[in-house]
Amino acid sequence: MSEPKRRKRQRMEVPPVELMEAELGRMRQQGRRRSSARSTMYTLLIVAAFAVIMTILILPVLTIEGVSMEETLFDGDVVIALNNHRYKTGDVIGFYYNNEVLIKRVVATETDWVDIDQDGTVYVNNVRLDEPYISEKAFGECNINLPYQVPEGCCFVLGDHRATSIDSRNRSVGCIPNDKVVGRLLLRIWPIESFGTVE
Repeated sequence: MSEPKRRKRQRMEVPPVELMEAELGRMRQQGRRRSSARSTMYTLLIVAAFAVIMTILILPVLTIEGVSMEETLFDGDVVIALNNHRYKTGDVIGFYYNNEVLIKRVVATETDWVDIDQDGTVYVNNVRLDEPYISEKAFGECNINLPYQVPEGCCFVLGDHRATSIDSRNRSVGCIPNDKVVGRLLLRIWPIESFGTVE
């Protein structure tokens, strides 16, 4: 092979140092981008998994359906509950009923005696219940024998809109066992203008 051809071949086989450095820099940059993308993806997956666990196990997010809790909560409101079985009289809870989650207010707990007058006044253990959260009393669809004793491990619930609510006054719902309680409602998060604690 002639000398000029050999030189030409050598020039083609060995690129200039600047070009090699640029290519090396480009490859390093690509590696950093891939590593950063992987890291971001893992972070997003971990955050998403944590959010799902929080939503399901600790702070379930629930949507109100129907009018049985008006004037406290309205159809379409979105609320956050604290997933536990610790509640007291006056707390608003979510519970499982026929593969749905219903929202009602606890008015009595296990072994309490509940009585309701024809005008809708509620008594627990012979003491008239102070209910500032209801706008109108109603006897409602009550087909249980009154006075009624709440079974152990259960609570007696009523909707705040007494005229329309189907609740523990009716045998179709009855008292709510503790293991059916999703949690106590803490916050209304939607609509945004109504953001605040559920009382």
